[in-house]
Amino acid sequence: MEKHIIILGFAGSLRKDSYNKALLRAAAELLPKGAELEIFDIEGIPLYNQDLEYEMPAKVKEFKAKIRSADAILIATPEYNYSFPGVLKNAIDWASRPPGDNSFDGKPVALMSASIGMLGGARAQYHLRQVFVALNMHPINKPEVIVPFAGEKFDENGQLKDDKTRAIIRELLENLVTLAKKLKV
Repeated sequence: MEKHIIILGFAGSLRKDSYNKALLRAAAELLPKGAELEIFDIEGIPLYNQDLEYEMPAKVKEFKAKIRSADAILIATPEYNYSFPGVLKNAIDWASRPPGDNSFDGKPVALMSASIGMLGGARAQYHLRQVFVALNMHPINKPEVIVPFAGEKFDENGQLKDDKTRAIIRELLENLVTLAKKLKV
């Protein structure tokens, strides 16, 4: 019997009309058979405070539980100042703490990024991959889903209209599901 794969997706943006949130919505339409994408909004996760590690806020507990129950992770992130946004780093810090309670440990992860600029968030992805090493995650290396000039690739309703981008997202998700199945054995 084919194993059902649950993917938890979240964006490194709080903006309502974020292109990266739109990438996640597009991914939900492009999933391989037997996979499900649950999208989690990191808005409302407070600033990380080590004093609260053992009495975590409810939103953090919910986030950690969703990560643990997922078979794989999908992150869509913009690029700010050659890196990924502080809100994403903050959420990752909460979810990987306290020591010995890293909810990302051993999870397969795929990245996507969209930007109005020419590089499409490439530097943010490369920086985030460094963090995956510390988290003991298994990143999907190919294909790289880097969407430059995002304003041209989405319609006024936030729907991804670029067929090449849709195809590469589909391939990324297929690779993520394949790895998740291998690791789930």
